Amino acid sequence: MDELSQHLKCLKLCSGEADDEKQILQSLSGILLALDEDIQNSSKSLIECDILPDLAKILTANPTCTEKATHVLAELSKNEETRKPCIDAGLVMILVPLLENSDEELLLHVGRAIGRICYDNREIQEHLIKLDVITSLVRILTDYPENDPLVRVCLLAISNLADLDSAKEALSKTSITRQLVKQLKRAENHERVEIIIKVLQALAENDALKLQLVDASLQETLCEIIQRLQDSVQPEEMCTMKSSSDLIVSLLLGDESMQKLFDNGNGIVYKNISFWLSSRHTLLQMTGALTTANFARNDSNCVRMVQLGVVHQLLDLLEQHVENGDVAVQHAALSALRNLAIPVMNKVQMLKEGVADRIQMLLRSEMPPVQFKLLGTLRMLTDGQADAAMILGQNPMMLTRLVQWCETKDHVGVRGEANRLLASLLRYSKSQDVVKAVHWAKGLKHLVSMTTSEHAIMQNEALIAMAIASAINLELVEEDFKESELVSILHKILEDESMGPEVKYNSLGLLCSLLDSDVLRRDMELVNMKQTLEKMCAHSNSNVVKQANTVLQILTSSSPHSGHFFA
Repeated sequence: MDELSQHLKCLKLCSGEADDEKQILQSLSGILLALDEDIQNSSKSLIECDILPDLAKILTANPTCTEKATHVLAELSKNEETRKPCIDAGLVMILVPLLENSDEELLLHVGRAIGRICYDNREIQEHLIKLDVITSLVRILTDYPENDPLVRVCLLAISNLADLDSAKEALSKTSITRQLVKQLKRAENHERVEIIIKVLQALAENDALKLQLVDASLQETLCEIIQRLQDSVQPEEMCTMKSSSDLIVSLLLGDESMQKLFDNGNGIVYKNISFWLSSRHTLLQMTGALTTANFARNDSNCVRMVQLGVVHQLLDLLEQHVENGDVAVQHAALSALRNLAIPVMNKVQMLKEGVADRIQMLLRSEMPPVQFKLLGTLRMLTDGQADAAMILGQNPMMLTRLVQWCETKDHVGVRGEANRLLASLLRYSKSQDVVKAVHWAKGLKHLVSMTTSEHAIMQNEALIAMAIASAINLELVEEDFKESELVSILHKILEDESMGPEVKYNSLGLLCSLLDSDVLRRDMELVNMKQTLEKMCAHSNSNVVKQANTVLQILTSSSPHSGHFFA
């Protein structure tokens, strides 16, 4: 410590003359040696002895000593406790202009010093961005792309800043995306690749930068990395493969970048989907499924992908995971199938190709996330499709499973989707056989319960489905409706002033279809439905008024009528 004190004393006494500069360099070298031997105690002593103003003075007045002084600062700021004093001493403001220097060794120390001093300090990082440090860092990456230590320092500095929106905005005005893709191509070790991908992942959160990354062909480099590492079992390389896959998915999250990557099915990412879906790697299977689901965010892409045959590749993947498979992969693959089933043209084509039959293999699944996505996919396939609703609505295994899921207490989403699919089967099949099958499966009571949902869309779906079932075979369903107290529930809906007009309109439509049942008419008398209908005749919605008048006229007539469903 005595020697360190001597070096400090020398720094304070030197005036900046040529001879003094030689002494300053010797003292700085001695301080570096002391820091190397014991950074904790030496850095503490240096701060206590107020070295920072001396370093600031050297940086501004002694150009010959600048490199050595920045080296001391870079080492000193390894110690977290010294960072705030460096900021308070104004050293950051002195260091930033030095980033414009062309001395690579000086740039290395300046970059390290700034990066360490400003680490995890949001306020000072925002200030650095205002000082246009981003432009300087990108310039260094551009000018010295093969100086690995310097490149690493720049990458770390950008990584520390890249989460800030202001940094992304500044980076979008530079050539950073091209520079990072170049560095990713030449990176040979795991640490370098991970640093670059971390920065790229942060940049991909910005739509403008996402597009720039696609234009810089990042996707091609990522696909090459995945292909190169696909057979590896090394933890580090598998980590790189995962981060590369995650980054590809991130690029797809923007509509414009996704469309560029799709390129009508000709893009490099889409061309790799088949390989990923059929890979033995669960990670790549997931990448393939997520990529497909993201490409399937608009109808034209969906139609093109079905034409290119991706549906059966997804089904092949699902079959691999039916028994004790990966839930996340099943979830992602079903999400993709559901998206693909949205366009009407695709529903028809997918049904022709037997998708509804093949997908039923997943009815055996005991995993709620898979059940939820399966039900949503099946519901999307049956939406407006009578043939699909007929097939599924008469499948005993399907209906048994549906009714079980309608009763589940563990997963609200599964219960809701099961009820909605049950309603869809009746609504779109309009089939006597489906009504009978749902009746024998004891599914009608769940549609009655569905009318009490807090979601109007589910209430309306249930009301319409039951009205159709009643119009088709009232004699078969009336006992189920009586046991489930349907009339009482409809009475409450009509009396509820907070209920929306569409729900009331569909409730009246269902009532109309029940009027041919003497059993259910008696229930209407018990709840004084006539009085409620009279109130509905003064409702603010003209459609509700018209429907209420119709039901009231029929209810007050002397005998039942038939065919009164108007919904």
